Amino acid sequence: MNSLKALIFLMGMVVITAACSSSPDYVPKPKGYNRIDLPPHQYTALTGKYPYQFEHSAHAVIRPDTFARAEPYWIYVYYPELRANVQLTYKEVNENPKKFQELINDAYKLASKHQIKAEAIEEMVMKTANGKTANLFQLEGEVPSQFQFYVTDTTTHFFRGALYFPSATKNDSLAPVIEYIKEDMVHMINTLKWKKDSNVEF
Repeated sequence: MNSLKALIFLMGMVVITAACSSSPDYVPKPKGYNRIDLPPHQYTALTGKYPYQFEHSAHAVIRPDTFARAEPYWIYVYYPELRANVQLTYKEVNENPKKFQELINDAYKLASKHQIKAEAIEEMVMKTANGKTANLFQLEGEVPSQFQFYVTDTTTHFFRGALYFPSATKNDSLAPVIEYIKEDMVHMINTLKWKKDSNVEF
Protein backbone atom coordinates (compact mmCIF):
# COMPACT_ATOMS: atom_id res chain seq x y z
CA MET A 1 0.00 0.00 0.00
CA ASN A 2 2.83 2.31 0.86
CA SER A 3 4.44 1.49 -2.48
CA LEU A 4 1.21 2.47 -4.30
CA LYS A 5 1.04 5.80 -2.48
CA ALA A 6 4.68 6.45 -3.28
CA LEU A 7 4.07 5.64 -6.96
CA ILE A 8 1.04 7.99 -7.14
CA PHE A 9 3.02 10.75 -5.42
CA LEU A 10 5.94 10.28 -7.82
CA MET A 11 3.67 10.39 -10.89
CA GLY A 12 2.04 13.60 -9.56
CA MET A 13 5.42 15.24 -9.18
CA VAL A 14 6.36 14.30 -12.74
CA VAL A 15 3.15 15.84 -14.12
CA ILE A 16 3.64 19.07 -12.14
CA THR A 17 7.27 19.35 -13.22
CA ALA A 18 6.38 18.77 -16.87
CA ALA A 19 3.61 21.36 -16.73
CA CYS A 20 5.91 23.97 -15.20
CA SER A 21 8.73 23.32 -17.66
CA SER A 22 6.40 23.49 -20.70
CA SER A 23 4.86 26.86 -19.81
CA PRO A 24 6.59 29.84 -21.48
CA ASP A 25 8.55 32.36 -19.41
CA TYR A 26 6.51 35.47 -18.55
CA VAL A 27 7.85 38.62 -20.18
CA PRO A 28 6.27 41.96 -19.25
CA LYS A 29 4.61 43.65 -22.19
CA PRO A 30 6.64 46.68 -23.19
CA LYS A 31 4.99 50.07 -23.02
CA GLY A 32 3.72 51.09 -26.43
CA TYR A 33 1.55 53.60 -28.21
CA ASN A 34 -1.41 53.30 -30.54
CA ARG A 35 -0.20 53.24 -34.10
CA ILE A 36 -0.76 56.71 -35.56
CA ASP A 37 0.47 57.52 -39.04
CA LEU A 38 1.69 61.10 -38.99
CA PRO A 39 2.23 62.96 -42.28
CA PRO A 40 5.52 64.76 -42.93
CA HIS A 41 5.63 68.34 -41.69
CA GLN A 42 4.56 70.80 -44.38
CA TYR A 43 3.71 74.46 -43.90
CA THR A 44 1.69 77.17 -45.56
CA ALA A 45 1.23 80.87 -44.85
CA LEU A 46 -1.83 82.07 -42.97
CA THR A 47 -4.19 83.99 -45.24
CA GLY A 48 -6.78 86.55 -44.22
CA LYS A 49 -7.00 89.94 -42.58
CA TYR A 50 -5.31 89.44 -39.24
CA PRO A 51 -2.91 91.68 -37.29
CA TYR A 52 -0.41 88.81 -37.32
CA GLN A 53 1.07 86.39 -39.83
CA PHE A 54 2.67 82.96 -39.44
CA GLU A 55 3.11 79.62 -41.16
CA HIS A 56 0.89 76.76 -40.02
CA SER A 57 0.65 73.07 -40.89
CA ALA A 58 -0.60 72.38 -44.40
CA HIS A 59 -2.53 69.45 -42.85
CA ALA A 60 -4.57 71.81 -40.66
CA VAL A 61 -7.42 74.18 -41.45
CA ILE A 62 -8.14 77.62 -40.00
CA ARG A 63 -11.47 78.03 -38.23
CA PRO A 64 -12.95 81.00 -36.37
CA ASP A 65 -13.14 80.66 -32.59
CA THR A 66 -16.78 79.89 -31.72
CA PHE A 67 -16.40 80.58 -27.99
CA ALA A 68 -19.19 82.89 -26.80
CA ARG A 69 -16.70 85.51 -25.61
CA ALA A 70 -14.32 85.16 -28.54
CA GLU A 71 -12.83 88.38 -29.84
CA PRO A 72 -11.82 89.41 -33.36
CA TYR A 73 -8.79 87.55 -34.69
CA TRP A 74 -9.27 84.56 -32.36
CA ILE A 75 -8.94 81.38 -34.40
CA TYR A 76 -8.41 77.64 -34.26
CA VAL A 77 -5.75 75.76 -36.18
CA TYR A 78 -7.67 72.51 -36.50
CA TYR A 79 -6.16 69.12 -37.41
CA PRO A 80 -9.05 67.05 -38.86
CA GLU A 81 -7.13 63.78 -39.03
CA LEU A 82 -5.72 64.11 -35.52
CA ARG A 83 -8.80 65.68 -33.91
CA ALA A 84 -6.70 68.38 -32.29
CA ASN A 85 -7.05 72.14 -31.96
CA VAL A 86 -4.53 74.88 -31.43
CA GLN A 87 -6.51 77.80 -30.03
CA LEU A 88 -4.97 81.18 -30.85
CA THR A 89 -6.04 84.40 -29.16
CA TYR A 90 -4.91 87.94 -29.83
CA LYS A 91 -5.16 91.09 -27.73
CA GLU A 92 -4.04 94.64 -28.37
CA VAL A 93 -1.92 96.09 -25.55
CA ASN A 94 -2.38 99.74 -26.64
CA GLU A 95 0.78 100.80 -24.79
CA ASN A 96 -1.02 100.20 -21.51
CA PRO A 97 1.34 98.73 -18.88
CA LYS A 98 -1.54 97.74 -16.60
CA LYS A 99 -3.33 95.86 -19.38
CA PHE A 100 -0.05 94.23 -20.40
CA GLN A 101 0.48 92.90 -16.87
CA GLU A 102 -3.11 91.64 -16.75
CA LEU A 103 -2.55 89.69 -19.98
CA ILE A 104 0.63 88.16 -18.57
CA ASN A 105 -1.21 87.17 -15.39
CA ASP A 106 -4.04 85.62 -17.42
CA ALA A 107 -1.57 83.54 -19.43
CA TYR A 108 -0.08 82.13 -16.23
CA LYS A 109 -3.53 81.51 -14.74
CA LEU A 110 -4.66 79.61 -17.85
CA ALA A 111 -1.58 77.41 -17.64
CA SER A 112 -1.77 76.85 -13.88
CA LYS A 113 -5.49 75.98 -13.87
CA HIS A 114 -4.41 72.50 -15.01
CA GLN A 115 -2.13 72.18 -11.98
CA ILE A 116 -4.54 69.83 -10.18
CA LYS A 117 -4.10 67.14 -12.85
CA ALA A 118 -0.67 68.11 -14.12
CA GLU A 119 2.29 66.06 -12.94
CA ALA A 120 4.57 68.94 -13.85
CA ILE A 121 4.48 72.34 -15.58
CA GLU A 122 7.74 73.41 -17.18
CA GLU A 123 8.19 76.99 -18.33
CA MET A 124 10.75 77.83 -21.01
CA VAL A 125 11.78 81.05 -22.70
CA MET A 126 12.53 80.85 -26.40
CA LYS A 127 14.17 83.42 -28.65
CA THR A 128 12.59 83.15 -32.09
CA ALA A 129 14.35 83.21 -35.44
CA ASN A 130 13.02 86.72 -36.12
CA GLY A 131 14.05 88.17 -32.76
CA LYS A 132 10.88 87.73 -30.70
CA THR A 133 10.74 86.25 -27.20
CA ALA A 134 8.21 83.50 -26.54
CA ASN A 135 7.25 81.98 -23.18
CA LEU A 136 6.38 78.29 -23.44
CA PHE A 137 4.52 76.07 -20.98
CA GLN A 138 4.84 72.30 -21.23
CA LEU A 139 2.34 70.37 -19.11
CA GLU A 140 2.81 66.72 -18.16
CA GLY A 141 0.08 64.33 -17.03
CA GLU A 142 -3.57 63.77 -17.89
CA VAL A 143 -4.33 67.38 -18.79
CA PRO A 144 -6.53 68.65 -21.66
CA SER A 145 -3.87 71.13 -22.80
CA GLN A 146 -0.31 69.84 -23.05
CA PHE A 147 1.47 72.84 -24.58
CA GLN A 148 0.84 76.59 -24.35
CA PHE A 149 2.74 79.76 -25.24
CA TYR A 150 2.51 83.50 -25.49
CA VAL A 151 4.43 86.04 -27.55
CA THR A 152 4.28 89.79 -27.02
CA ASP A 153 6.15 92.97 -27.93
CA THR A 154 4.93 94.41 -24.56
CA THR A 155 3.43 97.55 -26.12
CA THR A 156 1.09 96.60 -28.99
CA HIS A 157 0.55 92.87 -29.54
CA PHE A 158 -0.21 89.92 -27.26
CA PHE A 159 -0.55 86.54 -28.97
CA ARG A 160 -1.31 83.30 -27.10
CA GLY A 161 -1.67 79.68 -28.21
CA ALA A 162 -2.81 76.46 -26.52
CA LEU A 163 -3.03 72.87 -27.77
CA TYR A 164 -6.23 70.97 -26.96
CA PHE A 165 -7.51 67.46 -27.67
CA PRO A 166 -11.31 66.95 -27.45
CA SER A 167 -10.69 63.32 -26.60
CA ALA A 168 -10.64 61.03 -23.57
CA THR A 169 -7.58 59.22 -24.93
CA LYS A 170 -4.77 58.99 -22.40
CA ASN A 171 -1.92 61.40 -23.00
CA ASP A 172 0.68 58.62 -23.08
CA SER A 173 -1.16 57.22 -26.11
CA LEU A 174 -1.27 60.70 -27.65
CA ALA A 175 2.44 61.34 -27.01
CA PRO A 176 3.55 61.03 -30.67
CA VAL A 177 0.76 63.37 -31.81
CA ILE A 178 1.50 65.88 -29.04
CA GLU A 179 5.17 66.01 -30.04
CA TYR A 180 4.20 66.32 -33.71
CA ILE A 181 1.90 69.32 -33.12
CA LYS A 182 4.35 70.92 -30.68
CA GLU A 183 6.88 70.99 -33.52
CA ASP A 184 4.28 72.73 -35.70
CA MET A 185 3.58 75.25 -32.93
CA VAL A 186 7.27 76.06 -32.52
CA HIS A 187 7.45 76.62 -36.29
CA MET A 188 4.41 78.89 -35.97
CA ILE A 189 6.16 80.93 -33.27
CA ASN A 190 9.38 81.14 -35.28
CA THR A 191 7.53 82.49 -38.33
CA LEU A 192 5.25 84.88 -36.40
CA LYS A 193 5.18 88.47 -37.65
CA TRP A 194 3.04 91.45 -36.70
CA LYS A 195 1.08 93.43 -39.27
CA LYS A 196 1.24 97.18 -38.88
CA ASP A 197 -2.24 97.54 -40.34
CA SER A 198 -4.82 94.74 -39.81
CA ASN A 199 -6.48 95.72 -43.11
CA VAL A 200 -3.37 95.06 -45.15
CA GLU A 201 -2.29 91.54 -46.07
CA PHE A 202 1.32 90.47 -46.57
